[in-house]
Amino acid sequence: MTPITTTEVLREFCARLANQPFITVDTEFMRETTYWPRLCLIQAASATDAAIIDPMAEGLDLEPFLDLLRDPQILKVFHAARQDTEIFVKLGAMPKPMFDTQVAAMAAGFGDQVSYEALVRQMLRQEVDKGSRFTDWARRPLSEAQLVYALGDVTHLAALYPKLRDRLQKEGRLDWVMAEMEDLTDPALYDTDPEKAWKRLKPKKWSAKYLAAFVATAVWRERTAQERDQPRGRILKDEAIDEIAAQAPTDPDAFNRLRSVPKGFGASRLGLELSAELKRVLADPEAHAPKLDRPAHNQPAPPSVVELLKVLLKAKSDNAGVATKLLANVADLEKIALDDEADVDALKGWRRQLFGEDALKLKRGEIALVLNGARVEVVEIE
Repeated sequence: MTPITTTEVLREFCARLANQPFITVDTEFMRETTYWPRLCLIQAASATDAAIIDPMAEGLDLEPFLDLLRDPQILKVFHAARQDTEIFVKLGAMPKPMFDTQVAAMAAGFGDQVSYEALVRQMLRQEVDKGSRFTDWARRPLSEAQLVYALGDVTHLAALYPKLRDRLQKEGRLDWVMAEMEDLTDPALYDTDPEKAWKRLKPKKWSAKYLAAFVATAVWRERTAQERDQPRGRILKDEAIDEIAAQAPTDPDAFNRLRSVPKGFGASRLGLELSAELKRVLADPEAHAPKLDRPAHNQPAPPSVVELLKVLLKAKSDNAGVATKLLANVADLEKIALDDEADVDALKGWRRQLFGEDALKLKRGEIALVLNGARVEVVEIE
């Protein structure tokens, strides 16, 4: 098996895929020690064709393949697509429309976050060879066993996708999955602008001084991680950002008194950079703090209501054959327990029909949960 290493051969392969209704895609990459993933292999297949592309090959232009990903007439099928999509978005090619078999499997009753191997085993009655899973994909040459393993990821997907799609169509759930795909292909999900990095974190206080320091630290960490091409956690852990915002250290000794900051950080080049940034924003916190609305409810959600909602969620999930994770999480339940108008997905669209409406009815005492043997059922209260 020989990977594609020239633009001419890649163009010929992509021309064969261009008229297909769907292609399956996977990548192999390395990012344990970097911020940006290092793309090592691309695997792609249709129902009749498959190949491995070597993006590390000298002189190879990936544009013919990226054009396929951009083509709105071709469905791109992945399993657990988030990280693969992040790579292609950085290359300027959002793979849209998309179908993620992991999300689809959750809607089809295969449980929370089902693995690719488990899905192949259950739907295709085949075993996946895991022998090359922990491979250094950046090393060349790759062995035949490694290439066979990598190609299997997309050839199995090409057989899986039609079966999973037909199953969802028959059960009236295909639209659920495609709605999820709209969220998965939202460019905002892959925005790496350092200025927005703080929005992925949860500030714990609301004073201007805390928020100014919180935002400044998060932005500095993201920019530094990108510039040095290091994982953000190697620069500072998430918990350090909150502690720095709360304590507002501006000199080496103050940094070194913090529990979540690496020893000696304050006097390091990074510590001096962050100290200068904190001094700058703390000179006028009001000007640098984001304008945030405080949560409408500061009180904790009633534990008994949350526990009832958990039972309802599990019952709805089991009875419908849908993964609980796809319907709601504990944070959603806590918000619903506090607010009938909570801005959560569980109270929108198909999730509201399947779970949300009954969650609100349970809160209002309009329905009850009863045990029928080993099965929890919902009954109306007259």
